[in-house]
Order: sequence, then C-alpha cells, then structure tokens
Amino acid sequence: MSNDKQNSNKTPNVQVISRAAKILRTLRNHPKGLSLSQIAKEVGLARSTVQRIVNTLEQENFVAQASSNGGIRLGPEIAMLAAAVHSDLREEIRPHLIQLSNEVNETVDLSVLDNGKVLFVDQIIAAHPLQATSEPGAAFPLHCTANGKAILASLPLNEVEKLLPEQLTRFNDKTITHRDELLKELEVIRKEGVAFAQEEHIHGICAVGAVVYDSLGNLSAVSIPLPSTRFYGNEEKLAAAILNTCKNINQHYKTIK
Repeated sequence: MSNDKQNSNKTPNVQVISRAAKILRTLRNHPKGLSLSQIAKEVGLARSTVQRIVNTLEQENFVAQASSNGGIRLGPEIAMLAAAVHSDLREEIRPHLIQLSNEVNETVDLSVLDNGKVLFVDQIIAAHPLQATSEPGAAFPLHCTANGKAILASLPLNEVEKLLPEQLTRFNDKTITHRDELLKELEVIRKEGVAFAQEEHIHGICAVGAVVYDSLGNLSAVSIPLPSTRFYGNEEKLAAAILNTCKNINQHYKTIK
C-alpha cells in the first residue's frame, strides 16, 4: 500500500505535515541532496505531491537547492532549529568553552552525535588570522575527526559497529579506512580519555577532542581544531587543557543533578 493511501484517513493539514516530515527525514540521510524523483521514490509519494511540498519547504528555508547536483538538500532553517534544540546544552557549557579558548588561544567547538555524524552546535572562535572553524549546524564524519572519535570511544562496541562500515570513507592519505584499525585506536582513546585527529579529514587541520556528559547522561564532545603548524609539538598541552575543561564540566553537571 502506498503512503498516499495510508494517509488518506488523515485530515489534509495533518497529512501534509506528515508527508513534509518524511521528506525532511529522507533528506537528513542524504546530505548531498536528492532529486524530486528520488525523494518521491524514497517516501512513496507521487512526484507532483513531493514537488508541491518541497516548494513550500523551500520558501521557508527548510530545504534548499544542492549546488553539487542540482537536487534538494536540507536548508539553513533546519540547522537553526537544531541549534535551538541544543540551546540549554550550549548555555551550560559555553562559559567553560570560553575559558578553554582563552587558555589555549585557539578555537573551541561543542558537538553532538546526530544521525551517524558529529554535529557542531556551538563554537568559540579565537582571534588567530589562520584558524579552523565550522559553523554550528555543520556535520562531519565520525571516523576522522577528534570529536567524532572521542564520541565513538565512549559508545558500546555494538553501537560503534552499527555506525561504522568495515570500509571507511577516505578523505586523504592520512584517513583511517579500515574499521578494525580504528577500533584499535578507540581502545587507546578510552584509556587516555582524549582523541586526536592529525590531518585525517582535511590536510593541514588537526584537532584534539574529549567527551562530557550532562546531568541526564547525554553525551557531547568538546574539541580544539587548529592548523597543523600549531598542533604538532603542543599535543600534550592541548590534551591536558581539554581534559581539565571536560572534568570541570562534568563536575558542574553533577552539582545540578
């Protein structure tokens, strides 16, 4: 039975909202975008129905044209809504992020696990002319980023295996592309509490990351991205600073349970 028939017993307004939600969830799984025909096939709706809904979503900036293939992708309004969801998290942690940024004189990020990727929800930008920044709402891979690896190391093995295929996407010659090799690194991260990314995602960009838990036990990651020229030789200093910050954040949450 098609979704058109399944939804026939819903009121028109509820039906449209339900269909729009299905389209948005589908696009969430395809960050590079899909054509209208591909969306229609994924959600089980007529192409004309999808086009009407997409047109309305585009007017509200919930979807946008994908420059790479001319298809449809999630729009900037979605990123803003996602950031709002994490506003409480940001408000609680931001003072600690500012303090860390001032201490190491580098940009500091806050991110969470979202749909198999690491989603940036806040950032404190340092005053360096050369810096590594990612706007809140941006999503990066788990296996080749410091915050992503820190999150993976904090998850049960069965969850990690669900998130990662055996063959991992290669971004350059420094990317770990075999899951078993990454699992060995995650064991080290679990013991030391800190993760490093050494130009594995983008040449010239390194990072250090560690995780924190809120009062409900929800996981997020703090990371320091920086150019490789300021990373090598400073790994221990950066690791000590971020571990101390995460310790303070965790202690803060314990006091408000």
